[in-house]
Amino acid sequence: MSESLQINREGRLLRLTINRPERRNALNADLCGALAAAFEQAEGDPTIGVVLLNGNGKSFCAGMDLHEVLSPAAGPINEFHESIFTAGIRMTKPIVAAVHGAALAGGTGLVANCHIVVASNDATFGLTEIRIGLWPFVIFRSVAAAVGERRAMELAMTGRIFGALEARDCGLVHHVVAADDLLTCAQQIAEGLSSASPTAMAAGMAFVRDARGLPWDQNGELARERRGGVFRSADFEEGIKAFQEKRPPKWPSLT
Repeated sequence: MSESLQINREGRLLRLTINRPERRNALNADLCGALAAAFEQAEGDPTIGVVLLNGNGKSFCAGMDLHEVLSPAAGPINEFHESIFTAGIRMTKPIVAAVHGAALAGGTGLVANCHIVVASNDATFGLTEIRIGLWPFVIFRSVAAAVGERRAMELAMTGRIFGALEARDCGLVHHVVAADDLLTCAQQIAEGLSSASPTAMAAGMAFVRDARGLPWDQNGELARERRGGVFRSADFEEGIKAFQEKRPPKWPSLT
């Protein structure tokens, strides 16, 4: 197990804590590989309902580890980047982020791959790669999906750093809270998601992935097909019964 990523299980919640505080949680090959493996584990484990991602130390993630990127130690980092920076569209388990301090470059890319983002009011974001003669190639897709291509272009071209309120206004962040409330708020959201029907959650997230870019008619056809599958599920039957009986549902897909 990598020391750069702390992994803790709390019921149906898998908590991943980036743990390179001495390097502002910069993404080296070891950390990227650990993240890729943890996301894969979460996706394949039916007892996990949600992932909560946060960071130790003063920063969430300051981006790529520039001390390693051009060295042989970088190894298969490109493959790891492709995995972690497409997790948001590939996974059928929600990822919630608790973001504090700097979330720059690849850190912003990680944030864009999380489905719900809670940021402390001191958090900062930015596609800062242009400052070192690079472009945010691999993360651009997910950032553009979160904030729109035109805004993503402006951020990539200028490399400017912006705060949590602007990140919320442009759609990168959903909630901005005081630093002392960050983990509590993010965990409450994650626990709420973990209590949802696994069948409905997975089907819905897969639909969003598979419908992206489809023509209007094909999108509607796919929606009807996927809805029909959920209609026939034991979870939906239980959800209706629980609603009528005014009790919490006990999802058959968890038994």
